[in-house]
Amino acid sequence: MPGDIRSAFIGRAAIAAALKAHGLAPYVWPTTHAASELIAVTARMSPRKELYVFLRHREDAVRLLVWDQHPHHVEPDTAALCETRRRRALWLLAAVVDDWGGEWGVCEAPQSQPGTKSWVLLPR
Repeated sequence: MPGDIRSAFIGRAAIAAALKAHGLAPYVWPTTHAASELIAVTARMSPRKELYVFLRHREDAVRLLVWDQHPHHVEPDTAALCETRRRRALWLLAAVVDDWGGEWGVCEAPQSQPGTKSWVLLPR
């Protein structure tokens, strides 16, 4: 997806359609909220750079992954500040995931894919 705030709406609509098409309608509300938040925040963190959105259902849970191209900060203080800013921006995501009994997190992407991965796991 394009690294643009408008991509949050597109991602939300695509994810809702995919979940409904695969008989996973109970996941639509929390997953689309999570997707909107992750896509919007990652688009702000790495504007005009491509985002990757991945959705999977397995073992009675939905996993959402958003990878952005925001570079890793070498200086520890800058890295900590950046992580704090990202986590604070995702307060609504945290509330939705907590309410659903799920998990979420942010981590550095592997060396082969520089950037940041944000993920959500929502159990049934």
